[in-house]
Amino acid sequence: MRTVVDGRTVELADGTRARISLLAEPTSCAAPAALDFAKKALLDKEVRVSSITPGEVSLALPDGTDYALLAVQYGFLRTTGVDGGPLVEAESKAEKAKLGLWAQGDCPTSTAPPSSSTSTAPPPAAPCIVVYRITNQWAGAFQADVTIRNVTGALVEGWTVRWRFADGETVSQLWNGTVSQSGADVSVTNAGYNALIVKDGSVTFGFNGSATGPISAPTSFSVNGTACTAG
Repeated sequence: MRTVVDGRTVELADGTRARISLLAEPTSCAAPAALDFAKKALLDKEVRVSSITPGEVSLALPDGTDYALLAVQYGFLRTTGVDGGPLVEAESKAEKAKLGLWAQGDCPTSTAPPSSSTSTAPPPAAPCIVVYRITNQWAGAFQADVTIRNVTGALVEGWTVRWRFADGETVSQLWNGTVSQSGADVSVTNAGYNALIVKDGSVTFGFNGSATGPISAPTSFSVNGTACTAG
């Protein structure tokens, strides 16, 4: 692939421009975010191109994920020309969750003028929320899920979440991320396929852990070096 023209149009290695099948043209307000997402998802990747109809292609990411499905799932683009199936289901879920273009109805709302009040402004909210849930436990071991919610108001491009265990727990197996642990300090970095967290979106990973004593949830977290609210 030579370049990305917009969220649903690419220029192939031979110079041919092709539209990605089943994706609707983004509105002017949604177009910049869709283009940014497409560049991050497609450029410098081993993308597989399949021809659907003349002038249209289907793109598969290195892990086999369909690009159109991913773009719709994250709320960057709408579908067109399809009456059902995974794309329609993904669009419905993105709309209900108010992801991407659905967050502001495509276009950002106008910002209200600053208040003339002299009252002290409240401190800014944390840009992330981390929800840590122990889902199962048995003698000397446990299982947990961790969800990172992005409330920065912008796209998160890659993440590392850190916390500290209080009771000597250790991570023995983790999925949907890469873990490292030094003593009680744990660091988990995104996998290649879940590096992006859209505005008001979330990602979840899970792990199996070992423990020699009580098992408790950590109470403080950071994402990319910034303290988060514990959910």
